[in-house]
Amino acid sequence: MEHLLKGIGVALITPFQKNYKVDYKILENLVEEQISGGTDYIVALGTTGETPTLSDEEQKEIISCICKTVNKRVPVIIGMGGNDPARVIKNIENTNFENIQGILSVTPFYNKPSQNGLIEYYKKISEASPVPVILYNVPGRTGTNMLPETTVKIAKTCSNVIAVKEASGICSQAGKIVKDGPSDFAVISGDDGLTLPIMSIGGAGVISVLANALPKHMSLMVHLANEGNFISARKIHIQLLNFFKILFKEGNPCGIKALMEIMGKASNVLRLPLSPISKELYNDIEKEIKKIL
Repeated sequence: MEHLLKGIGVALITPFQKNYKVDYKILENLVEEQISGGTDYIVALGTTGETPTLSDEEQKEIISCICKTVNKRVPVIIGMGGNDPARVIKNIENTNFENIQGILSVTPFYNKPSQNGLIEYYKKISEASPVPVILYNVPGRTGTNMLPETTVKIAKTCSNVIAVKEASGICSQAGKIVKDGPSDFAVISGDDGLTLPIMSIGGAGVISVLANALPKHMSLMVHLANEGNFISARKIHIQLLNFFKILFKEGNPCGIKALMEIMGKASNVLRLPLSPISKELYNDIEKEIKKIL
C-alpha cells in the first residue's frame, strides 16, 4: 500500500489581513493552488502557520476551512504538540478528526527532555491519538535533538507512529533512521534544501515551506525523485538552490510571507513576535523569483 505521506506536503502559512485577522478566503485559495500544483498532502497549524499566536477558536476555524476546501482530495495533517503532554492529550481528545488523517507532533520544547523522556512522551501521545502520528524533530527550535536510535525505538514501539519529519539538518541522522527503522516508516525532510539528499538515501519526501509559493516546482522535483529520476530532479534542486538559503535568512515564515506578497498570493503580515524581513532581503527575494518565473 502506498504510504500516506509519500511525496510532498506543504507546511501551510496562515494568511492574515492587514488587521491581523485570519484571511480565510486567501486560505481557501492557497489550498486550491496546492492541490492543483501537485501537493500530495496539506500540513496545517505547524511552525510555518504561526500556530503559537493563534487562539483555540482560530485554530478550529482554520482546520474547518482547510478540510472543507480540501474535501477529501488529499490527506490533511495538523500540528498538535507541545511541552505538556497532559495538555496535548486534552487537545487531541477535544478535536474532531473526521476529516484529518494524521497529527504532526513536535518534540517538547524548553523542558529539554532526555531521550528516554522523549520515548515516554510519544508513547502517551500515540496512545491518545485516533489517527497516525508523525514525529517532528527540529532541535534548532526546541533545544533537543531526538537521536535516530530514539526515533527508531519509538517507531518500533508505537504502531501508529508512521513517520518522522527530520529537521535536524543532519543527513546521516536521517540515513540511520532509514537504515534501522521499520520498512514502512517514512523519513520526511523538514528542510527544503535537504529534500533531494535525504530522498537519495531513502527518504519519502518533504514537508515544504517553499511549496507555499512554488507548489509545481517543489512537487515536480519530489515526484521525479520518487520515480528514481534524480538527474531531472537535480536540475530543479539547483534552480531553487538560492531560495533554499535566502528564504530562511531572517526566519520562517518571515521569508516565505514576503515571497507570497511579491507573487501576489498573500499579504506580508505576521503576528508578533515575528516581524517582516529587511528591505534588503526583500529585494533579494524579489530578484531571485524573477529568475525562476
